[in-house]
Amino acid sequence: MSEIIRVRGDATAPQGKGVKLIVHVCNDLGGWGKGFVLALSRRWPEPEAAYRRWHRERAGNDIALGAAQFVRVEPCLWVANMVGQRGMRTGSKGVPVRYEAIDAALGTVAVRAGELGASVHMPRIGCGLAGGKWSRIEPLIERRLISAGLPVTVYDHD
Repeated sequence: MSEIIRVRGDATAPQGKGVKLIVHVCNDLGGWGKGFVLALSRRWPEPEAAYRRWHRERAGNDIALGAAQFVRVEPCLWVANMVGQRGMRTGSKGVPVRYEAIDAALGTVAVRAGELGASVHMPRIGCGLAGGKWSRIEPLIERRLISAGLPVTVYDHD
């Protein structure tokens, strides 16, 4: 079985050849304006526009904790907007990250990456503003993506 490749660099400039899928975590409130999403928006407008439309039209679609939306940004490059955090702030109910939602979304990512023949690229998802712990996220990635035989690269930004 393969393992997670860890590199220093920018997850919005994924390394390697072939089709690539960049994965990140969004909230369930339609907010997009802090953290990794800003780096995505600096490179491509499509992921933010698609996410905001997905949230705005939520009465008629599947946006919810655990859902994933796939947005093509270049011929061989996709972005997965995964809804893996409840709200945007730490409060009386704890941090926004929802591990079960990230787990479910990663399951959907595994299927789509397999269909696309894509490698998966990400920052340390769920561990920034969402307040999650990598020690809880990494096993989800291993179970959902690595065990499916998908190449996964995690980027630690300089």
